[in-house]
Amino acid sequence: MIEREAGRLVIAVPMVMANASALLSAGRAAMQPGEQVFDLGRVTEADSSAVAVMLDWVRNAGLSRSTPKFAHIPVGVRSLMELYGVTELLPQV
Repeated sequence: MIEREAGRLVIAVPMVMANASALLSAGRAAMQPGEQVFDLGRVTEADSSAVAVMLDWVRNAGLSRSTPKFAHIPVGVRSLMELYGVTELLPQV
């Protein structure tokens, strides 16, 4: 689901409602102190739950003293971020 590769947390499943709960848990568990880059380059399908999951990871990062950032965000997810007015809340690499 989330694989650690070259210092990044690579999302390897669709970011859709069916996977949202598992992604929330996996992302929280994967965070370590310091900067964490979530790489969405392998995400082949995403819906609005992707934005909710990303916001949750940012909100819960303080528990692990992490600073999450996001790379290779799919175009559709970027559009949703803009639509919801949360782009500035989801730091990008």
